[in-house]
Amino acid sequence: MMVALRQSLQQSSVRSLNSVCLLMIIAALLALPFADFRIYSVDPWSELSRIGMGLLLPGWQQPLSLLQAIVHTIAFALLAVAIAAPLGLLLAMVFRWRVVRLFCAAVRSVHELFWGLIFMQLYGISALTGLLAILVPFTGMFAKVFAEIFEQQSNTPAQTLPQAAPALARYVYTLIPQSLPALLSYTRYRFECALRSSAILGFIGLPTLGFHLESAFKQGYYSEAGALLWAFLLLIASIRYWLRPRLLPLYLLAAIWALPETVGFSSGGSLWRFISEDIWPTPLLQGDWPALAEWGAEMWQRQVWPGLLQTLLLTQVAVVLTGVVILLTYPLASRSLAGPWMRWPGRFLLLALRSAPEMVLAYIFLLLFGPSGLPVVLALALHNGGLIAFLVANASDAEEASRTRRPDDPTGLKRYAYVETPRRFPALLALLFYRWEVILRESAIMGLLGVATLGFFIDSAFEEIRYDRAMLLIVVGALLNMVVDTVSRRLRRSFAVAPV
Repeated sequence: MMVALRQSLQQSSVRSLNSVCLLMIIAALLALPFADFRIYSVDPWSELSRIGMGLLLPGWQQPLSLLQAIVHTIAFALLAVAIAAPLGLLLAMVFRWRVVRLFCAAVRSVHELFWGLIFMQLYGISALTGLLAILVPFTGMFAKVFAEIFEQQSNTPAQTLPQAAPALARYVYTLIPQSLPALLSYTRYRFECALRSSAILGFIGLPTLGFHLESAFKQGYYSEAGALLWAFLLLIASIRYWLRPRLLPLYLLAAIWALPETVGFSSGGSLWRFISEDIWPTPLLQGDWPALAEWGAEMWQRQVWPGLLQTLLLTQVAVVLTGVVILLTYPLASRSLAGPWMRWPGRFLLLALRSAPEMVLAYIFLLLFGPSGLPVVLALALHNGGLIAFLVANASDAEEASRTRRPDDPTGLKRYAYVETPRRFPALLALLFYRWEVILRESAIMGLLGVATLGFFIDSAFEEIRYDRAMLLIVVGALLNMVVDTVSRRLRRSFAVAPV
């Protein structure tokens, strides 16, 4: 009886997963005719060959400036995570409160570059801008994930505490010790994400690797761009060797000392004026409701709806293409499919894809295909596909090490189609749902490169010093992210699927 019930539930879960996949694919196909995928008349192969030569023959004439950019990139990431992780832990302890959940959802739904643009209006190109741009959204991310980790722990140790014990004791003596390996593992992963975020802050003027990378690509100095890309790849790949817990206090002190100086900031900036006047439409401050309605209708027609539509279309196509990339690349890094030696080139490929920030990949594809949604979709799919494929391949290797291979086990394509992929698919889909919100945020921020997503109109509003327009568009993007995050979480829970 129980076996039949278990089989019935498994079949129901499989049908649900297949239905969701089919709906996602249909939605992506319907989005294709409406997404901006124009390919401009450029010579991509000539440009691609020059970029390839730059990667093969990297060069940098000023090693000191390269070292300084790397140090700034690490300093922003390290200090931001060192502050955000404890704050996120505290918020995770009270995550059951609705106001805390809404606050964390709101702050993490705004991309780091958007936070950077906001804080730049107050603090200029400064260390505080860089730190806050990463720290604020990462705090919300830490709180959400830490709370989910706590939910997965056993309640048995808590039963040993007195009934009158405060809630803090429950976390300190039971949940945190149980969760410590998972908490530390996620913090290390989030530090890797912080390095990517810190690097792309250079695209809005902060002196990190992204600043020099954008300058090198704009000027066609592909050897210098190659040196920067290799430096960042090696930085990510070597984290496990240089990020030692015993050295963290020394690193933190060095990071504080290495923060860049403030550039282009006038002490006349006013936080209160910014939040009380600048970000609100003039008709609202004047109480002119007809003018406010006219302003809102114009914003919706000319900026909100076009940016929102393109963001959604590109996101949906990118999510499905990400799934395709995962299915094509994870076998290259799996021991059971690629073999013990041939998997290493595949692992290096996935390391390169997950290490390169989406913004950098999109910038390269823009040079090849011109300004459209195609570079955005390719960049998002390759980066997120490489990241998830790496995790799926690791899970495959871990299971392979704990199993005894039978003589009649299939190999090659049959093992991929009938053994490994069915085993990995639920976790693969769960990870894809986790990244859905991230892909949406990245689709919006790609507007800074000239693609007509929400980020394009937000960047234009900041350039025109129209903070009311910028804040409206940022709020719309944040609300959209919160909706997608809610849908993603409910899908994962309904399928009883947990991430790797």
